[in-house]
Amino acid sequence: MSLTSKDKATVKIFWNKVASKSEAVGSDALSRMLAVFPQTKTYFSHWKDLSPGSPSVRKHGKTIMTGIGEAVTKIDDLDNNLLTLSELHAFQLRVDPTNFRLLNLNLIVVLAIMFPEEFTPMAHVAVDKFLSAVARALSEKYR
Repeated sequence: MSLTSKDKATVKIFWNKVASKSEAVGSDALSRMLAVFPQTKTYFSHWKDLSPGSPSVRKHGKTIMTGIGEAVTKIDDLDNNLLTLSELHAFQLRVDPTNFRLLNLNLIVVLAIMFPEEFTPMAHVAVDKFLSAVARALSEKYR
């Protein structure tokens, strides 16, 4: 699914609402991913505490959301603009790209919970397509 100009505009408007709570969104989404998909914990085995809301989870949740926020600003060319992150995850961190989709599922849940009024069906579709495009771009160096 490609992002239409309407999808891009919807994502940008919605993300402006999310930005002020992005750290909480990232922490909750990452906490949920680690609980619902425990196999993802292997990438964070060096952390002392993987419990929901732990300092490590909060910090990485913020890092994730900062990256997604940057992707929103570069929405017109995600493949080129996320190349460095793709290389990092593929060659250094060696993250299985399936995990990007798992995180996306949890982000969608958290966004729906935290922004019930703003996360309309139209916003849901646009954000889902955007997060899928981000996951594809991050998976680029795996091919």
